[in-house]
Amino acid sequence: MDALCGSGEFGSKFWDANLSLHTDNPDLTPCFQNSLLAWVPCIYLWAALPCYLFYLRYHHQGYIVLSLLSRLKTVLGVLLWCVSWADLFYSFHGLVHGWAPAPVFFVTPLVVGVTMLLATLLIQYERLQGVQSSGVLIIFWFLCVVCAIIPFRSKILSAMEEGKISDPFRFTTFYIYFALVFSALILSCFREKPPFFSPKNVDPNPCPETDAGFLSRLSFWWFTKMAILGYRRPLEDQDLWSLSKEHRSEVVVQRLLEAWKKQQKQAAQHKAAAASGKTVTSEDEELLAGRPRPREPSFLRALLVTFGPGFITSTCFMLIQDLLSFVNPQLLSILIRFISNPMAPTWWGFLVAGLMFVCSVMQTLILHQYYHCIFVMGLRLRTGIIGVIYRKALVITNSVKRESTVGELVNLMSVDAQRIMDVAPFLNMLWSGPLQIILAIYFLWQNLGPSILAGVAFMVLLIPINAVVAMKMRTLQVEQMKFKDSRIRLMSEILGGIKVLKLYAWEPSFLQQVEGIRQSELRLLRQAAYLHAISIFTWICTPFLVTLITLGVYVSVDPNNVLDAEKAFVSVSLFNILKNPLSMLPQIISGLTQTSVSLKRIQHFLSQDELDPQCVERNTIAPGYAVTIDNGTFTWAQDLPPTLHSLDIQVPKGALVAVVGPVGCGKSSLMSALLGEMEKLEGKVYVKGSVAYVPQQAWIQNCTLQENVLFGRALDPKRYQRTLEACALLADLEVLPGGDKTEIGEKGINLSGGQRQRVSLARAVYSDADIYLLDDPLSAVDSHVAKHIFDQVIGPEGVLASKTRVLVTHGISFLPQTDFVVVLADGQVSEVGTYPALLQRNGSFANFLHNYAPDEGEEHLEESSRTAALEEADDEEVLLIEDTLSSHTDLMDNEPVLYEVQKQFMRQLSTMSSEGEGQGWPAPRRRLGTAEKLAQAAEAKANGTLIEEERMETGKVKLNVFWDYARSVGLCTTLVICLLYAGQSAAAIGANMWLSAWTNEATVGGRQNSTTQRLGVYATLGILQGVLVVLSSVMMVVGCVRAARLLHQALLHNKMRSPQSFFDTTPSGRILNRFSKDICVIDEALAPTILMLLSSFYTSISTLVVIVASTPLFAVVILPLAVFYILVQRFYVATSRQLKRLESVSRSPIYSHFSETVTGSSVIRAYGRSQAFEAISDAKVDINQRSCYPSISSNRWLGVRVEFLGNCVVFFAALFAVIGRSSLSPGMVGLSVSYALQVTFSLNWMIRMLSDLESNIVAVERVKEYSKTETEAPWVVEGSRPPAGWPAQGEVEFRNYSVRYRPGLDLVLKDLSLRVRGGEKVGIVGRTGAGKSSMTLSLFRLLEAAEGEIRIDGLNVADMGLHDLRSQLTIIPQDPILFSGTLRMNLDPFGNSSEEDIWRALELSHLNTFVSSQPAGLDFQCSEGGENLSVGQRQLVCLARALLRKSRILVLDEATAAIDLETDDLIQATIRTQFESCTVLTIAHRLNTIMDYTRVLVLDKGTVAEFDSPTNLIAARGIFYGMARDAGLA
Repeated sequence: MDALCGSGEFGSKFWDANLSLHTDNPDLTPCFQNSLLAWVPCIYLWAALPCYLFYLRYHHQGYIVLSLLSRLKTVLGVLLWCVSWADLFYSFHGLVHGWAPAPVFFVTPLVVGVTMLLATLLIQYERLQGVQSSGVLIIFWFLCVVCAIIPFRSKILSAMEEGKISDPFRFTTFYIYFALVFSALILSCFREKPPFFSPKNVDPNPCPETDAGFLSRLSFWWFTKMAILGYRRPLEDQDLWSLSKEHRSEVVVQRLLEAWKKQQKQAAQHKAAAASGKTVTSEDEELLAGRPRPREPSFLRALLVTFGPGFITSTCFMLIQDLLSFVNPQLLSILIRFISNPMAPTWWGFLVAGLMFVCSVMQTLILHQYYHCIFVMGLRLRTGIIGVIYRKALVITNSVKRESTVGELVNLMSVDAQRIMDVAPFLNMLWSGPLQIILAIYFLWQNLGPSILAGVAFMVLLIPINAVVAMKMRTLQVEQMKFKDSRIRLMSEILGGIKVLKLYAWEPSFLQQVEGIRQSELRLLRQAAYLHAISIFTWICTPFLVTLITLGVYVSVDPNNVLDAEKAFVSVSLFNILKNPLSMLPQIISGLTQTSVSLKRIQHFLSQDELDPQCVERNTIAPGYAVTIDNGTFTWAQDLPPTLHSLDIQVPKGALVAVVGPVGCGKSSLMSALLGEMEKLEGKVYVKGSVAYVPQQAWIQNCTLQENVLFGRALDPKRYQRTLEACALLADLEVLPGGDKTEIGEKGINLSGGQRQRVSLARAVYSDADIYLLDDPLSAVDSHVAKHIFDQVIGPEGVLASKTRVLVTHGISFLPQTDFVVVLADGQVSEVGTYPALLQRNGSFANFLHNYAPDEGEEHLEESSRTAALEEADDEEVLLIEDTLSSHTDLMDNEPVLYEVQKQFMRQLSTMSSEGEGQGWPAPRRRLGTAEKLAQAAEAKANGTLIEEERMETGKVKLNVFWDYARSVGLCTTLVICLLYAGQSAAAIGANMWLSAWTNEATVGGRQNSTTQRLGVYATLGILQGVLVVLSSVMMVVGCVRAARLLHQALLHNKMRSPQSFFDTTPSGRILNRFSKDICVIDEALAPTILMLLSSFYTSISTLVVIVASTPLFAVVILPLAVFYILVQRFYVATSRQLKRLESVSRSPIYSHFSETVTGSSVIRAYGRSQAFEAISDAKVDINQRSCYPSISSNRWLGVRVEFLGNCVVFFAALFAVIGRSSLSPGMVGLSVSYALQVTFSLNWMIRMLSDLESNIVAVERVKEYSKTETEAPWVVEGSRPPAGWPAQGEVEFRNYSVRYRPGLDLVLKDLSLRVRGGEKVGIVGRTGAGKSSMTLSLFRLLEAAEGEIRIDGLNVADMGLHDLRSQLTIIPQDPILFSGTLRMNLDPFGNSSEEDIWRALELSHLNTFVSSQPAGLDFQCSEGGENLSVGQRQLVCLARALLRKSRILVLDEATAAIDLETDDLIQATIRTQFESCTVLTIAHRLNTIMDYTRVLVLDKGTVAEFDSPTNLIAARGIFYGMARDAGLA
């Protein structure tokens, strides 16, 4: 290099230590300044160029119009180029004039000039590629300025020294150069306008990050606006930024799907190749034993292909940050040497302090770029996985669906996808960990020599211990997950069947089941927590023990080894670096094992069989036919026997075909086979044209009634109106609070059974398809409504007259109007033909009919003439309106109604019941002030919402929540934990102070004395610290498990005792969320968060104490730093808390939509709406990611700011050590700076944990909220229990009884007085909404009296406990609900009945043949909701339950609606014989069932209209006569 600078007048040495180091006024040689210093920026730019150009090629944003800013930058670049050329020409000028300049004066201007030209071109190229702010160039200009500062100073100094300027030309060009470079730096910090051709941003609220400049991105300044907004007021949905395109579901999911399809294709090819592999001879077999088995498509590979590139970028950041983390210990070593050497120039110390600061800041910036990059990748991972699972769930076969419950599928999406997202940020530790360990050991070796091997060996020994602990925790976690799954599944069923549980008084049995599972769960939790305490102990004590062992070995190996401050504290700071990777690696490995389980579960699900889209041929068909099946054999799953076999059915175009047959003969299965939902074993199915499907159990979405009917089609007002009219929905709209804009609760909870069925039918009618598959749509509605629907919609005169219709039905009266009838028996077609032909044939069908309707023939003629007459009469309309009036929200008197008559009509109705055919009651609102009440009433009026929005607490979490939790943990425990932590910190400080004193001890003859005593005290203090840590962790475990137990118990007991109205207005998902998500947080997240918070709090405090003790000057900066810290903390916590709340509120819709989709997938597929539903799901995920993204950014924003503060602490600790070097020992400096180096982490962690604690403690708040809702009356009232054997007679009396659904609503039953004598059979009839169901609910006290009383055998039911009452009554409810578990459990959950009793009940309910045919007998497993039994069989199980209970009073609630006539007869006969001496109250749908009852009660608008024997009532020609006449019985 010296040669480059030449010799002679301008010549100089390249490096001169006397000039640059050992002086109080340092400077660099002119040669160094002109060569290396000038080249640094150029080298950087050329090195970065290739990667940058590659990046720009693939990130084209559209070009930016040439702006003033861009012109200025270009002009500066050109000027800089000119200045360099001027320098170069000046050198040539000198050469020509004979004073030869040194070579460096040619090389440098040339290099700089070319680089400036490059920078100018780059400015333009970036503009064309749409780069708004260039990081590469900012760094380049920054380096230019920094490298020019030294010549700037030395040129002025030398000029002042010599009194003249030695080289005026170069002097001038240099300062021009400096001014230009500085201006370029300033200009490059401003950003350009957005690109010209960028897609027009229609986002109302685009993410500022996309337009943010380089510096803003580096420091996350772009987030500040949101932080301030979040501090000023709680953030809301509209404050969130929209997602940028590359993070949106449509993009991410598409890419992942493509990668996964590719994997599947490759696997299929592989399989094919393996299958076609030729048969091998015996010798070859040996060689091929190791042949790879056909490989599965790997989901992991698909993920890598999709998200790999983003991962590589993050890897580069991680590498730089790892290397930087080792610079500070080296600087510390220089600093301690500087303090020990009183002769060293002071500027060294300042330089080291400055370098420490710069290095820390760079580390901070790079680390957070890394985190941002990797966490965003994690988000995209989750988006992709959720999307892929959702799409798969739409196409899985029914056998796959049977294997896993909806809850398990939702778990794939919520738990497993989340787990993969959580592990993503730590994947880089797999290589970064070992790298850090190797580097740390290398530097330690340089410091302490071979002695460090002892410490490293100890650390390595700990790895297997940690790994064993992690593995054990992992197995515990898997077991715990199983318990948790089963607990949630049970809870979900309990919430689904809560009404049945209440009616049967079965809550204690299920309560016990849940508590049993919870006990096991807590046992595992406790074990896992103790293990966690062990791992925390190793984590906190490792660095200390390692230091102890290493230093101990070091001083005892050789008496000449002196422990000085440099060795001790540099080693301590290196061991602190080493602690991180060593403790992380085992955790990461255990995390990876968890994730691999999740990956396998997802991969297994994605590899499951899909429905074969080719199963039903849609294009070809014999002319004239719409549906044909040729010799079709179908099964629900490959391993089950076929449900339908050898079917041959042809349906001509436009025909109306009825499918009839007994329960369980395969009618619904036939529908599924036509939809392609079943697995086809042989034969062919042809369906030509679009299909509309009405399932037996209506599937209603949680959206408005109109959206349910339109089902994604455009609104055609005329067609829509016609549809509503035909399906008899107009009258319902009059009553629903928001008309067709009324929001319908999940599973259609606020509609009656009949309304749900009609909405489902309306959806089909509106879809205007070619083929209609109607699976018994008429069963859930009253008979006259069924007739209206048949006439208006399905029948030959109906809206669908020209379409092909396949109707499964149990109603005989409609068969004569069908084109032909298919009779099924045991999965085969037993007869086909027109109605008259089948009657003539005298086959099974004819017998079936003659049994049920002896004079069907003549009756028909009468009926058809009567219908004609009726249709002319106007009362049909009125009847319909009455039928459909089942509203579930208060009717206001001033409902805007068009016609005068209807106004009057509505007025009468508003006093009528708000009660329906199904179960759905009005929504209780929280008590509010009157003004609020009015506002809410108006709002409810406007949009008819039933389900309240989930309450989202805003603002600070209230202190009493923390107090509640502390009380659950136990106040003493809480106090002890805090004290133990304080003790532990004191012990740690003591140990380190002792170490510092030891290093300062004077050496005598090159040795230190009393090393053993020193080591002994050091060891004692350290071990004390460890013991205190373990004690505090154990106390914490005990306390947290206790809190978890108490909180869950309170929640469970309260929910089991909540009144029915609570469950009708609160979506089950919301209650389940409390039991799953919130309880999980309390179980698993709270304790570790509190532990971390305490440990980081005490670490930070002890750091400050140590620094202030060693350099008291530091106290001056504590105040400003603390103010800054508290400010950042306030901004961050307020914003982050609200973001987390928004995130959790927007998360549940993803899962509830998913579970809705899974249950309705057959309907969605039948209508061909799969893609639309995928889009809805994507939108919901995007909404959730919109709050996740700022939440991640907020952590980075905080990190950069808090770590900057930590870096200031390091800087000031070093700076004040330098200032006060005369009074400080090297040991104290080492102590304070090595403590300061750790503080960054704990300060950052402390805020994060505080905020985590706040967002996690919300779980306690939510659980508490639901543990304090009001409960129903006590289950048992000790003072007034009914006598044994009550009720002996079964006499029921209502005395002036009135009831309303909830305070503030009209009465549903008004002043009802009637007496039913023991053993009477009473039928209860009335239009929908007359109060029939309310009567039975009042009897069971699901509704409590407003006034009056009900007496059973003379005892007032309101005085006794609910269970005493309910266990003595029996109901066969309208919806047959079964719980997953054995059949025995479903019949007799308390295990009170003997085996014989159960079989006897099954025999009487005609189930014994079915049960005895099952290999498991009574232990036959019912699936969730009894899905593996037909609806009829479920109804019979309910009958068996009733038979087992043998109570004196039996209530039948329209139980016969969904059953075919045969089963109906069986049930009626059983009831007549088995309950002969009992009092039977039947809510009748079909009048013929009650014609032989003792008396019939006709209710009208909540009052008794008529009450007499059927014959007398018909003679009286009143309301009952009219109903009987309509049904053809009078």
